[in-house]
Amino acid sequence: MNTPASFANWKIFWKRWGVLTVISVITLALIAYYYSKTPQITEAVLASTLRQSVPLVLGALCGLLGERAAVINIGIEGQMLLAAFLAFLVNVYTGNLLLGVLAGIAVGALLGLLLAFMSVTLKIDQIIGGTVINILAIGLTGYFYKVGLSAHGKLNPIPLGPLAKIPLIGPVFFNNPPITYATILLVFLVHYVLFYTPWGLRTRAVGEHPRAADTLGINVYLVRYVNVVVGGALAGLAGAYLSLEAVGSFERLMTNGRGFVALAVMIFGKWTPLGAWGAALLFGFATAMQTQLQFGGQLHIPHQFIGMLPYLLTIIVLAGFVGRARPPAADGIPYEKEG
Repeated sequence: MNTPASFANWKIFWKRWGVLTVISVITLALIAYYYSKTPQITEAVLASTLRQSVPLVLGALCGLLGERAAVINIGIEGQMLLAAFLAFLVNVYTGNLLLGVLAGIAVGALLGLLLAFMSVTLKIDQIIGGTVINILAIGLTGYFYKVGLSAHGKLNPIPLGPLAKIPLIGPVFFNNPPITYATILLVFLVHYVLFYTPWGLRTRAVGEHPRAADTLGINVYLVRYVNVVVGGALAGLAGAYLSLEAVGSFERLMTNGRGFVALAVMIFGKWTPLGAWGAALLFGFATAMQTQLQFGGQLHIPHQFIGMLPYLLTIIVLAGFVGRARPPAADGIPYEKEG
């Protein structure tokens, strides 16, 4: 028996995932308790948790794809906001939801291309590049938005047959709109690509040691461009989710800081897709509970204090884990090719 090695593995696991594991166990215990008391409310809260987590995990996937290739993306908020606006406009003028979603994805990808151009080609400060995108999105959506426009419907839940009738699990996982289903699949797809394909290996090499990757014949610039553009497309999908699936309309600044929360989710998830999804579910649960408490009338305190729950959780996570989480070694550093 290799007891010391097993103990070392458990120690590494606990160091990386201990806090998230404890929080998950406590959350599951609370869910089991409340489900025994109020099953319908519990199902509603859990279904809301999954849906509230969708823009967060898509934004986190956008951020980690860029940072795994050593490009910091502060512009996730702007990518989501402008994509939500353009997806809404396309739906308003064409009446087609699919075209609206595709427009949102395309806008996110174009903003990702802009960020890649500024960060990789022009080599400007990546934080400033992301801030430019945020300011651009706020300005454009605020200027061109017209009050009174209405979307032609929104993406509705698609129950997956008998699976949707399974108690507790069915309404939560198998009775959702299409972007929610796509997000769950994308989490596992991105995880597979990053850790089990040659492209993922090249991405991680570029993020850790771009000079060594270049020496081995990897095109550092191409890897960074592709990852940032694909990440932008995912942020665009998150924007389309907000305007065409979650709400069915557009409002100024409707992202409401979700792009920045997505960065906290990415850090809390240790720059891994599955970890980010777990963290996004935690934040989604906090948001769902905040909504339930506000409208349930159980607590007689000002609603502003309840509304602080998700953002308070963000501050706690950032204060407690930013120093412990290790980003890719070359994160945020422009690459200069020799010769």
